Amino acid sequence: MNPFDDPDGTFLVLVNDEEQYSLWPTVLEVPPGWNISHEADTRQGCLHYIEATWTDLRPRSARPGGTGADRETARHSGVA
Repeated sequence: MNPFDDPDGTFLVLVNDEEQYSLWPTVLEVPPGWNISHEADTRQGCLHYIEATWTDLRPRSARPGGTGADRETARHSGVA
C-alpha cells in the first residue's frame, strides 16, 4: 500500500519556506526544504492541524505584504 494512502498510518505535518503544508508519512524521510510543523499523529489528527493552521492557501510570496523580491520570484515562477 502507498504510505500516503494508509488510513491507519502515522503522519507528520510538514511546512516549507512558502508556508505551504503537507501531510507526510512517518515511514518516509522528510524531504529537503520541508520542516516538521506537527509531530507524529494519526491521519485525522494531522488533517485537523492543517485545517486549523493553514488559513491562507496562497504561497507566502504571493500574499499582500510579501517582500518585493518574494513577489518578483513568484511572478517568474508563475505563482502570481
